[in-house]
Amino acid sequence: MGPIQKKILILLLGGLSLGLAYTPKQRYKTLRSIEKEWEKVSNDTLRRAIDGLYKNKLIDLKKGDGNLIKMTLLDGGKKRALSYKLGEINIKKPKLWDKKWRIVLFDIPKDKKKIREAFRFHLKRLGFYQYQKSVFVLPYECGNEIDFLIEFYEIRPYVRQIIAIGLDNNLHLKNIFKL
Repeated sequence: MGPIQKKILILLLGGLSLGLAYTPKQRYKTLRSIEKEWEKVSNDTLRRAIDGLYKNKLIDLKKGDGNLIKMTLLDGGKKRALSYKLGEINIKKPKLWDKKWRIVLFDIPKDKKKIREAFRFHLKRLGFYQYQKSVFVLPYECGNEIDFLIEFYEIRPYVRQIIAIGLDNNLHLKNIFKL
């Protein structure tokens, strides 16, 4: 899959990004980045890339009234698009800590063991401290990123997020995060 095809899948998935954006500023930023990416692609390159995606059954094309063509992202395309963005997720460390702990708790069933391990891997990669086997702590805002992971893995019923103003081992955690 070429870089233009990856961009197309990600751009088609832009609606999910808009849905996860909490503020108008985040929505505007997402829309602006989508617009910039479309401007970089020439018409011929775009046509060839769309044909390739259609042949690989990642998108569906349907002709409508007049010259209208409806492009739909299929499940395989969604998984591909999300996987490209999944590797780019990062949590920004603010200059000043707001003195709140973000705690992610999960109880993902045994029949979803691979998903549970993948979720745990992503939490560690994002910088979370493993407080207990299925309890992770981070001192930075991360709601959008965790929501993205929850939606990607379809584990909403099994995951909870807590924001705490203190924990009984604050000093230990402050040392871990160098706060």
